[in-house]
Amino acid sequence: MMPELPEVETIVRGLGSVRGAMIDELEVLDQRLTLPVHEIVGKTIEGIERRGKYILFRLSGGGDLIVHLRMSGRLALIRSLAEEKHTRFILHLDRGKIYFINPRRLGTVEYSRNGFPHELGIDPFDLEFTPQRLEEIVTPSRAPIKPLLMDQRRIAGLGNIYAAEALWRAGIDPRRGGETLTNKEIQALHPAIVGILKEAIDNMGTTFGETVSDYRNVYGDYGEFQDLLAVYGRGKEPCPRCGESIARIVQAGRSTFFCPGCQR
Repeated sequence: MMPELPEVETIVRGLGSVRGAMIDELEVLDQRLTLPVHEIVGKTIEGIERRGKYILFRLSGGGDLIVHLRMSGRLALIRSLAEEKHTRFILHLDRGKIYFINPRRLGTVEYSRNGFPHELGIDPFDLEFTPQRLEEIVTPSRAPIKPLLMDQRRIAGLGNIYAAEALWRAGIDPRRGGETLTNKEIQALHPAIVGILKEAIDNMGTTFGETVSDYRNVYGDYGEFQDLLAVYGRGKEPCPRCGESIARIVQAGRSTFFCPGCQR
């Protein structure tokens, strides 16, 4: 699974201890990464932020080191022996190290001198993300509601797992076009989105396996929210709300899980 907002937020919070640390060395271990080492070394990490699924290291004197974990990447304060060969860069700090572990080499790292360079939609935790704003985002479109929710240019950070879970909570069929949603359904979907994300963060995100490619936090601990999922990954199991068998379909190349009995 690709780390989504809860997993990325968990990692950002776990990195809080390195705020204020100075970067003594940037050890680049993957030739695909082209970083201006001389502009990064010697700077202090003034802040660490999440933008959608991106992690930003705000550096002293301006400039941001920006990481996107993609399918199997993670940032860690400690690593296992199995992860050593998958480590793509190491930030050597004046107190500790940060490892970028990226087994499938799909994660990206970039340095920006002039702010965040990517266009993203509104964050679900932004105060301006209201039911009215959600209605303005989805109802003009005829596209299926689940891919709409996953469009990072519309809503930043929401991905496959939590879009499916939010739609289940709101009782909305993921195949319905955005323009078909009523105001009452929007009023149910908005708190479902925000609530599922908060609960996932409280449980350190979702981990489905124990391989080197599976999500863990900065200390190597697995997430726990997989035990609380209602529909995602539970094809053919009974719906916890109505007992109907959970269905799996493919939308925009991604698996969608939903209950045909109570999601209308």
